[in-house]
Amino acid sequence: MRVLITGMGGELGTRVAQILEASAEVGDIAGCDFVPPRRRLRRAEFRRIDPRHREKLRDFVLEFAPTHVAHFGVYEPASRLTPAQAAQRTELTSMVALSAAARAGALEYVVVRSGLEIYGRRSNTASVPDESVPPAPRTPYGTSLLKVEAAVAGIARRHEIPVGAMRYAPVVGSHVPSPIGRLLRLPVVPVPAFADPPFSLVHPEDACAAMVESLFAKVSGPVNVVGEGAASPWQAVRLGGRLPFAMLPPMWSVASQAVEFMGAAIAPHVIELLRHGRTASGAHARTVLPKLSLRSTQTVLQELYEWAEVVPMSTVRREVA
Repeated sequence: MRVLITGMGGELGTRVAQILEASAEVGDIAGCDFVPPRRRLRRAEFRRIDPRHREKLRDFVLEFAPTHVAHFGVYEPASRLTPAQAAQRTELTSMVALSAAARAGALEYVVVRSGLEIYGRRSNTASVPDESVPPAPRTPYGTSLLKVEAAVAGIARRHEIPVGAMRYAPVVGSHVPSPIGRLLRLPVVPVPAFADPPFSLVHPEDACAAMVESLFAKVSGPVNVVGEGAASPWQAVRLGGRLPFAMLPPMWSVASQAVEFMGAAIAPHVIELLRHGRTASGAHARTVLPKLSLRSTQTVLQELYEWAEVVPMSTVRREVA
C-alpha cells in the first residue's frame, strides 16, 4: 500500500498517518496540507502545499502515485478557516489531488471525509437518516461535502475502483479545532428557546480508526460514523456547567456575531445543529467496519469539558505545600 493523506496537517490526518506508520502492511506514506503536522511522524513524508498552488499539488501527487487515498483535505468552516477559505481549499484539494491520484495509474481505493451535514435538516420522515436517505444539504458546508462525494463517485465510475465516504458526526475532542466544541466551552452558550433537538458526536480517535479500517477493507459507498446515543443543546450546557442563553429564531444572526466576538465563530451548519439537531443511524458502520468501537456522545462531551477545566498554578502550589 502506498497511501496518500490529503489534509495531513490537521489533527485527524496526522493521527491516521501515525496509525498507518505502525502497520507492516503499509509501505510508503505521503501527505500534504497548507499547515504542517503537529505530531511527530517517523516515516511518513509531508509536503507543505497550499492547494491554491495547483501545479505543485498535482506534480506531488503524480510523482507519489498512490494506491490508496485518505482524503482529509475537506475543511470545516470556522474550524481553521473562514467559510469562504474552507470552501475554496476543499474544492481545490479535492479536484486537483484526486484527479492527479487517478491519473498516476496505480490507484486502487479512495476514502473521503464527509459528514452528517450532507443530510441537511432533520425531518419527520428521516429524523435519524441512514445511508439510503438522499443528501439534501441546507448549509454551505453540507453542499461542499456533497460536491466532494460527487467528485469521488465520478472517479469510481471512470476508473472502476471502490470509493468510500465516512460521514462523520461532528468530530469533537480536546485538540481538534471544532466549531461546536469551542461553542460548548463558552461560559454562556446560545440554545433554542422552544426546542431541544438531539445531536450526536464522534471522538477523534474513533474517526481516525474508521478511516484506517476503511482503507484496509476498501469499504464502498457512504458510511455514517456516529457515537452511541445522543445529547441535546440544553443537556450539553447543563453537563458542562455553562449558562444557557435561550434564543428565538430571529436572534440567531445576532448571536453569531456575539459568539464570534467571544472567540468561537459560529457557522451556519453549527446553527443548524443547535436548532434542528444532527443524528444518524450507525447500523451500517457496525456491519462494514466490525472492528470499530465507538465512544458514546455523552463520553465525548464529558472529555471535552474535563479538558476545558483550567487549574491556576498558584492553586496547585498551595495544595502541594
